Amino acid sequence: MKIIKICVDDLLELKKPHPCGSKIFRALRIGSEIRVVCEGCGRDMVLPRPKLEKTIRRVMPRSIPSDGDKP
Repeated sequence: MKIIKICVDDLLELKKPHPCGSKIFRALRIGSEIRVVCEGCGRDMVLPRPKLEKTIRRVMPRSIPSDGDKP
């Protein structure tokens, strides 16, 4: 099984929607468990990495700030 590259602040589109109707989640913490928050209702969840990777349709990387933008 191939490990999917996920970074903090990446948006994840899942195969099935959350009960609120949104399929988009933002990754907050990465490890053996991944903490995500629903972009629709703000619900926060911690899921085991293998279970989450099976449900991911695509990963939308965070926008990379340009040289002039300092966080």
